[in-house]
Amino acid sequence: MKMYDLIVKKKRGGVLTEEEIRWMIHGYTVGEIPDYQMSAMLMAICFVGMTDEETKELTLAMAHSGDVLDLSAIKGIKVDKHSTGGVGDKTSLVLAPLVASLGIPVAKMSGRGLGHTGGTIDKLESFSGFSTSLSEEEFIRNVNTIHIAIAGQTANLAPADKKLYALRDVTGTVDQMSLIASSIMSKKLASGADAIVLDVKTGDGAFMKKEEDALQLAREMVSIGKLAGKDVTAVISDMDQPLGCAVGNALEVKEAIDTLQNRGPSDLRELVLVLGACMTVKAGKAKDVSEARQMLEESLKTGRAFEVFREFIRAQGGDPKEAEQPELLPSARFQEAVPAPEDGYVADIATEEIGNICLLLGGGRETKESRIDLSVGLVLARKKGDRVKRGETLAVIHANDRGLLAQASERLAVACTLSGKRPAVLHLVKKII
Repeated sequence: MKMYDLIVKKKRGGVLTEEEIRWMIHGYTVGEIPDYQMSAMLMAICFVGMTDEETKELTLAMAHSGDVLDLSAIKGIKVDKHSTGGVGDKTSLVLAPLVASLGIPVAKMSGRGLGHTGGTIDKLESFSGFSTSLSEEEFIRNVNTIHIAIAGQTANLAPADKKLYALRDVTGTVDQMSLIASSIMSKKLASGADAIVLDVKTGDGAFMKKEEDALQLAREMVSIGKLAGKDVTAVISDMDQPLGCAVGNALEVKEAIDTLQNRGPSDLRELVLVLGACMTVKAGKAKDVSEARQMLEESLKTGRAFEVFREFIRAQGGDPKEAEQPELLPSARFQEAVPAPEDGYVADIATEEIGNICLLLGGGRETKESRIDLSVGLVLARKKGDRVKRGETLAVIHANDRGLLAQASERLAVACTLSGKRPAVLHLVKKII
């Protein structure tokens, strides 16, 4: 088999076989196929596309290019969740312990963030001593005893995807739908879950700005999952404004704690309940989403979800006292309110810009080597549709540098657009596939 022949075949609209795809991915992963030939193949795929079967085989080949987690020692149906990412997206911090509080095993592999804020692991490291470097034995034991563990992705989890994504990033081939879907799903399949719930974001603060693109990506990923024998559901959710009010690592942890104590922002709570209900049904703990939602709401009201969160923090080396007293978590030296320049309704929030403001303050990574300041960020005091009077607070900036604080305040004032007319109501959950 020759890579040259496969490139020509795909360029001419041919369909690659399972054997050809597996040979190609293995060869590229071990360094037998050079970057320039794989770049040509990626560009051919961008122009010609891939069939559902090709996309499935590409996903499986990448998933099996390294370690595939064996979670068979964990009792029950393992349900995982993945988000395509957004601004203020702290969903996993609430969702994982809430679902675990119903006795559902949540065995989650998470990553660090590259962009405007940290990933789930970065946020959890706001707790003193918290560690995601668990041995396989610790990981399985924690899930079997307290029903939850969150660990960092192993270096050898879907290594073909890491190598391919780095190449796509520098060759203009990131935005091909089959390549995006296979990249996401390869890591999910390698993580060993029985069922997967996907939160596919759409809007200004999402990777998929247009709803039709988010729908297409969701359908691709659900199709891959089904062809691979997994039970997969995708939820299309709004990212035309930040989720919740807090943007920034420790600030988002504090908001997650509020939500677990049944007093968080309504949009974050609603999305968690929608995703959690899907996970609960897939785990066989409820007959339908209505019953599942009632169970989840009850766990929030009784405090069981928060208690599981405390147990989870303790089990992974963190200080549970910081969950009970979130004021002990990292906090910035300076807080400054950004006032509304006039009376009106919040008509628009430039969500991607809000994320970039957090990055400016030091709350995210511009490169993999960047250090994150866990304490900085911002908290919105008003969301879309809210009425505000001149001088009232639009948001509060949390910063450790006065110069950056001034820049952030200026940019945030521009990012929030006011109008004399109340804007149309946003639909948080747009579709479930």
